[in-house]
Amino acid sequence: MSQVVVLELTAGKNNFEFAQNTETALSSAETDLQELEDKIAETEETVKALTPECDKTDYILSASSGALCGIMDNFLVGKPGESPIGNLTDKWFAERTKSFAKLCKWDSSGDDSLKSAIKHLEKKFKIPYDQSVGGSIFHELINLTPDNHHFKSLGHNPTILGLFFSILNQFTNTSSFISEGELITLNNVEGKFELEGHNIPSKLFCGFVNWLGHLISDVSGASSSKGRGMGIPSPIWSWTNDVIAIKRKIGIPASEFDKTTNEFALQIFKEGYDTRFQTAQAIPVFINEMIVRVFYSVRRTIRYFAVTPKGDRSFKAMWKACEPFSNATVKRMLTVAHGTFCLVDIGDATIRGFATGGGYFNAAEFFMRLNIVGVGRFTISLYGEVKRGVKKSDAKENVYFFKREKLIIENYIEGLRSLSEVYDDRLLLTFIDDLKSSDAYKQAFEKSALLAAKRNVPEKDILRTKSDIDNYFRRGTENG
Repeated sequence: MSQVVVLELTAGKNNFEFAQNTETALSSAETDLQELEDKIAETEETVKALTPECDKTDYILSASSGALCGIMDNFLVGKPGESPIGNLTDKWFAERTKSFAKLCKWDSSGDDSLKSAIKHLEKKFKIPYDQSVGGSIFHELINLTPDNHHFKSLGHNPTILGLFFSILNQFTNTSSFISEGELITLNNVEGKFELEGHNIPSKLFCGFVNWLGHLISDVSGASSSKGRGMGIPSPIWSWTNDVIAIKRKIGIPASEFDKTTNEFALQIFKEGYDTRFQTAQAIPVFINEMIVRVFYSVRRTIRYFAVTPKGDRSFKAMWKACEPFSNATVKRMLTVAHGTFCLVDIGDATIRGFATGGGYFNAAEFFMRLNIVGVGRFTISLYGEVKRGVKKSDAKENVYFFKREKLIIENYIEGLRSLSEVYDDRLLLTFIDDLKSSDAYKQAFEKSALLAAKRNVPEKDILRTKSDIDNYFRRGTENG
């Protein structure tokens, strides 16, 4: 009987070690499951944050704002020369030019006119590419005239490339122009210009200051201008010069499309489509943006106070509920508003293009009335919608795979728990100690029998009493 006890004890120790390993694996799996549940919750929050929660009223308010601002653009912005808002922006830029001239020590006591301020700034911020154009070589070679000078001269373009060519021209005493699809650089034979500064950094700084100061002096026209004057090109249409300049610098000829687009941009610039007018176009777009954000914020604020008990209110929670900047709902509303704005604006520009074309489509009329700022803002909104849609799709896919992985881990944990229960012999193996006490042998036999049942031992082979064990060894002796 002692040999049987030793064998059972050895088996029990092995099973106990297996049970310990199972518990370790179970603990690790449960940790992985918790981490996975955290990922699922976080990813579902991401999906929720990327999902607009606009209701019918939000869409109606957004579309109404876009339509209202589109009508404002049609009648109050219109095109250069026929723009009430454009007249206001012209005056605003004129006043800003005067204010800047005063900062630059302009004495307005004798003459406080805009021309006097511009003349002071032209002397203060001299550059080498601001030649007079009448009858000079510049007129003969590139057909440079007062009404196209600011557009063709790259240094007068309010772009990064315009800054680059301005500084380059100031260092080399040259003038760079775009004409008929070509980049033309001419030396200034007079050689009177000299860039201030004692070293390269200081010269670069002075070059930048000259470029910026001269642009401000020209934004409302030159000192010799009559009437409204030719301002500086709009930043958006200046790209037609940039494309040609970059291509020619790397040895690529300008395409017919580049030339045609550039000539068209020059044509509408001559009609008054400059930075001042493009600023006028930005006003209804800005108003549309603000109206939508105010609609969103006011509605959510009212809803917050309506559904939140007085004792639970806080500024932080209220701001989170109504802030109109970083959530998908207000961005969807802005997409609807700017899309409606563009529909109204493009419709009006198209109708007027046909109406003024004499049987043909007047492209110049169309593009002078087309609000490029509004189109650009709507494009940004569409890009944001696509980007959020892609992120949302990826997040949903991640949630799906995380949930599948969670199901696998849960099944794995369930299996581990079953194994742990089957091989947990710590209590049953105490029958070894029970056998040492004559008062506890019955419990020992019961535990031994239960252990055998757990190991799927046939019922007829299970030894349940002391007499069963004696008979078992007696048979063994007789057979031996």
